Amino acid sequence: MSSDSIDYQRLVEDALRDVVRRVLADVAEQGLPGDHHFYIGFRTGHPGVVMPRSLRDLYPEEMSLILQHRFWNLAVNDDGFAVELTFSGSRQRLEVPFAALTMFADPSAELALRFMPRIPGETATLPAATAAASASASAAAATPAAARAAASPTGGGIAAPQPPPSGTGGGADPAPSPSPRGRPGPGEVIRFDPSRRK
Repeated sequence: MSSDSIDYQRLVEDALRDVVRRVLADVAEQGLPGDHHFYIGFRTGHPGVVMPRSLRDLYPEEMSLILQHRFWNLAVNDDGFAVELTFSGSRQRLEVPFAALTMFADPSAELALRFMPRIPGETATLPAATAAASASASAAAATPAAARAAASPTGGGIAAPQPPPSGTGGGADPAPSPSPRGRPGPGEVIRFDPSRRK
């Protein structure tokens, strides 16, 4: 926080990352309840990400994990999480700092969060228009299908990164878009309209 302004965007993102940490910690202790499952997107080149070289070569920028039926040894600490998943028939361990997250979604709860990855020690600076829009109280509307499409599985517990859902496309309510590009900005909660279920 600078001496002349409060960085609300950073505070909101930190609070939302803590939501992810708390949810994963509960799942590590008690398992996934009901139909809950998670799509977790992260920057593979972020400092602190530990993953097999073969996966880093396949996903040099971003990768999404799906935590649903087949994951093992989920461990969570204040800075990140580690989990074992199967890739091409081989169990592999990944370690992901919460600062590397780009997305967290739980389609069964109709929740999706977007994040701006943060380098340790770096202060987040966004263009004024983006920061103002991201800090606004309005949230983008999207369908449950959009959350599932944000990280559709390609097999082996991972999903190729997909563009974020549009703020007004795909049957969503015509809500004003909080981002200049028409997409949810980092650190925003994407609200779903349950009446739009098929």
